[in-house]
Amino acid sequence: MNVLVTGGAGFIGSHLVGRLVAEGRAVTVLDDFNDFYDPRLKRANLAPLLDRITLAEADIRDEAEVNALFAKGRFDAVYHLAARAGIRPSIANARLYIDTNINGTFNLLEAARVNGMKRFIFASSSSVYGTITETPFREDMCIDQTISPYAATKLAGEQFCSNSARLYGIRCVCLRFFTVYGPRQRPDLAIHKFTRNIFEGRSIEQFGDGTTRRDYTYVDDILDGLMACLAYEGPLFEIFNLGENKTTSLAELITLIEAALGKKAVIKKMPEQPGDVPLTYADISKAQRLLGYKPGTPLSEGIPKFVDWFLHKEQ
Repeated sequence: MNVLVTGGAGFIGSHLVGRLVAEGRAVTVLDDFNDFYDPRLKRANLAPLLDRITLAEADIRDEAEVNALFAKGRFDAVYHLAARAGIRPSIANARLYIDTNINGTFNLLEAARVNGMKRFIFASSSSVYGTITETPFREDMCIDQTISPYAATKLAGEQFCSNSARLYGIRCVCLRFFTVYGPRQRPDLAIHKFTRNIFEGRSIEQFGDGTTRRDYTYVDDILDGLMACLAYEGPLFEIFNLGENKTTSLAELITLIEAALGKKAVIKKMPEQPGDVPLTYADISKAQRLLGYKPGTPLSEGIPKFVDWFLHKEQ
């Protein structure tokens, strides 16, 4: 099988590329190595795999580049992970997020249509659930109010996938990721940032009173869900939550990181941030039933694994 992975140099993408290569798939990575965070980290993620993949450096917003890549690659499946990420940056620069996450996704789906590609797997986000208070979050809930441009772009991407499935017969699977962490996690994300600051004896910023709760998902569990989508033969359009089906408070998360590092955090309390939600909590019964998804790394095990990776990286 010939597979394209957009955003394949990033945190989740590079892990996915490694898994695909290990299974003997022919893999092309599309990544623009933008400066949202240090491009050298992304290049390092792919470095061990470069002799076994095809690397295309291009921006998904560039319609001509995308079309040329699809015409040449003749892909059997696309994993679309490339996106401008982050709630707070999207509020500051909404236009960039709309251009990349909506127009870029449309470019890929249109290239898939033109080139007869029939399997498209889209990385969505738990942020689409917005202000919903009923938990756990189910895929069939009515979503009528997102609270950040990032979330809005992900919901729009799901809708364009729905269009492509129903109009053109492209099998589109949308995966709503719930707070993914693990080795190679982006340095701007909370677990990585907290770990570095506590390790270096610097303060960490705790937004709110520490009671906000998240459904944290270890990257290996996300990979299992992603890989299962290659064999999925259900309805042409489907949405799945990929989470752990457990919630942890921010204060509890900090305690776990402290224990793994053997150091106490210096906490700087900050006001709650616009766009943040008080709780995320995934109902994963649908993914369990139809994808065979079975998360196996609880946060109590995943944080020590992440910290071990971090400490070895720092040596």
